[in-house]
Amino acid sequence: MAAHKIIFVSQEISPYLSATDNARWGRSLPQSIQQRKYEVRTFMPDYGDINERRNQLHEVIRLSGMNISIGDSDHPLIVKVASMQPSRIQVYFIDNDDYFQKLESDADSFGTNRADNDERMIFYARGTAETARKLRWEPEIMQVSGWVSALIPMYIKTLFNDGPAFSSTKLVYSVLPESRIENLDGAIFEKLSAEGVSDEILAPFREMELNHTLLHKMAIAFSDAVVFQTAAPDPELTAYCDEIGKPWRHFQGEGDHAEDYDALYKSLMA
Repeated sequence: MAAHKIIFVSQEISPYLSATDNARWGRSLPQSIQQRKYEVRTFMPDYGDINERRNQLHEVIRLSGMNISIGDSDHPLIVKVASMQPSRIQVYFIDNDDYFQKLESDADSFGTNRADNDERMIFYARGTAETARKLRWEPEIMQVSGWVSALIPMYIKTLFNDGPAFSSTKLVYSVLPESRIENLDGAIFEKLSAEGVSDEILAPFREMELNHTLLHKMAIAFSDAVVFQTAAPDPELTAYCDEIGKPWRHFQGEGDHAEDYDALYKSLMA
């Protein structure tokens, strides 16, 4: 029997970024899931804080070179890869000099305070989806976490749902304890519309407050299951899950919860 295929789309993975609990989880869960006989690939942004030489990143020419248009500008997609040790899981880094280079004004490695965070999320979503499609790998599960990844479920379920690459992919979105994004430009809806997301899809979100919680709701709406991996689930978000009929679970305590995630993935693929 062929191994199940899963893509992890993360905001941070150790050792490429600082060793926070989320970064350690971003490394540990894919490794633990791989040990359960899954085939695993991972994605994360190539932030300016990442030491490319020490971590042996190198560009993948066949995956790079696409121009992603956002607003009135074209932004070249650069894809780099490294091998996570000792598991040898491939980590694909989505990069662009306009969006993921370190700025002096950045409050943290992710740039949660940046005014262009809407465009950075759009670039990461399209860059990840385009790259995963080019891999011709057809994952059964896509595990998504972190605010910078919050548009991925929408892209996979709407703009990239017309081909074999993601036709049977189930999306799991994990809400982690993280720094809240400070800026979200209301123009994000016009930019998503320009990407091809329909007004019908965007209409419910236009009525919501422009904040970090909106990003979670946008991810939840297009996911097949939601995991709250925080001390306590956010009551506004669990109410939203119940309102739109999304199953959710609460994993708490130490460890990567690989057994819990494995059971969840298998239930979605059944």
